Amino acid sequence: MPDARRQSREKAFALLFELSFQPGESVASLAQCAFEGVCPPAADSAAIPVDGFAMRLAETAAEHLEELDETIAKRLKGWKLSRISRTSHALLRLAVCEMLYFDDIPVGASINEAVELAKIYGDADAPKFINGVLGVIARDKETL
Repeated sequence: MPDARRQSREKAFALLFELSFQPGESVASLAQCAFEGVCPPAADSAAIPVDGFAMRLAETAAEHLEELDETIAKRLKGWKLSRISRTSHALLRLAVCEMLYFDDIPVGASINEAVELAKIYGDADAPKFINGVLGVIARDKETL
């Protein structure tokens, strides 16, 4: 059973992933629809409330998408941001947001959680790719 922080990150990831399909939409409205059942949910899904940490993480990332994307894009070797999967992009945004704006979270924990979520939601190469990009960002963090 995943711990509460992992479940929160998973919800924040889902919101950032959905935001990639609906740019400009507020995180709060996406959360209401996806997790709180305000819009018609899928027949097999139950309403799952979004906790404060998940909302804070997703909203902080949404507020800083341009900066997050710039930070990620500068560290991609042989890739363009537009070519990475939406899943990897959302996971990178999530982890980089934690690394830049959540000083109470160890960088290693942010990386590890993103890699673990990539194992669940990404393709076979996603965990290694995400770990590599985040490793470079972690080494460069002092200059960000």
